[in-house]
Amino acid sequence: MEVSWFLPSRGDGRDVGPATTDRGHSAAALRRRPTLEYLAAVAQAAEQAGFAAVLTPTGSGCEDAWVVCSALVPLTSRLHFLVAFRPGFVLPTLAAQQAASFQRLSGNRLRLNVVTGGDPVEQRAYGDFLDHDARYARTGEFLEVLRRCLAGERFDVAGEHFAARDAGLVRPPDVVPPVYLGGASPAAEEVTARWVDRYLTWGEPPAMVAPRLDRVRERAAAHGRTVRFGMRLHVVARDTPEQAWAEADRMLAGMPASAIAATQERFARMDSVGQARMTSLHGGAAGDGARSLEVAPNLWAGIGLVREGAATALVGSSEQVAERLAEYAALGIDEFVLSGYPHLEEAWRVGEEVLPLLAREPVGAR
Repeated sequence: MEVSWFLPSRGDGRDVGPATTDRGHSAAALRRRPTLEYLAAVAQAAEQAGFAAVLTPTGSGCEDAWVVCSALVPLTSRLHFLVAFRPGFVLPTLAAQQAASFQRLSGNRLRLNVVTGGDPVEQRAYGDFLDHDARYARTGEFLEVLRRCLAGERFDVAGEHFAARDAGLVRPPDVVPPVYLGGASPAAEEVTARWVDRYLTWGEPPAMVAPRLDRVRERAAAHGRTVRFGMRLHVVARDTPEQAWAEADRMLAGMPASAIAATQERFARMDSVGQARMTSLHGGAAGDGARSLEVAPNLWAGIGLVREGAATALVGSSEQVAERLAEYAALGIDEFVLSGYPHLEEAWRVGEEVLPLLAREPVGAR
């Protein structure tokens, strides 16, 4: 089991806020600005606390992930950087060159998180007018070209979305970075099966996760491939369950009704299947206290009232959180990308209190 952390390049605080957008936020959730000094402190805490990598998101409200992670490389020594970026906003040939340079200059500490995009309004603001399935078709073409470049091939390509003549890298990387992708639609699963190394899911109840993993395994096997699985989750871990749920209640109380309404209005316009699945867990309503949004043992859906993307948290004692992570691992989840509010203090807490327990948890084989 491998566990990574999250870099809050949108901003940070004790309260829950959006991770990538520039709209609909609570000011209290963004008291800590994403300065180089602060993001370096989070990255260094994650490294020292024992996390393998940090995920840096992409979106209109974030600092650019490539720039952030490049700046943090010399400030860390072992930490890997999972850089999120949008295919179609950059040519795959250039992305391959960027990845190769990053690998050489970082000592092979790059991981690539390809984000197809799920908010048509945001996509159009960037100049992208493709619909959902067309975006995934473009992602598939992008990944084919990217992987061939990184593998050191020289080739011509003439696809629907990308064309190049005598493409390839003058200096391919010695170590090809792994490619991550998330998405719950059939189109996302097919792209994953053909081109992706590690498939990321968001933290759904185990009964919803298991069928997805089975489908992707079967699709990948049909292409003669295997895929690793990861999960993106928030964590509210405390010494006792009562303390953890009290913290969740505090976080829920810090979500203004106006922010909830604005966030749910945004979700309603999105064409992301994964986002729709997240929204279905809470239905857009705050309920009667945090426990009313517990959708599986220790799995709280309240984060998604004001945050896009990964919208659930494991809430409980450190022992309970470790037990739930081990249960997901028994389904076939190989790695986790965790986070907590604020990300600096919670990197230390989870690293010191939860990670040591995971080494002792029995993990079933599927």
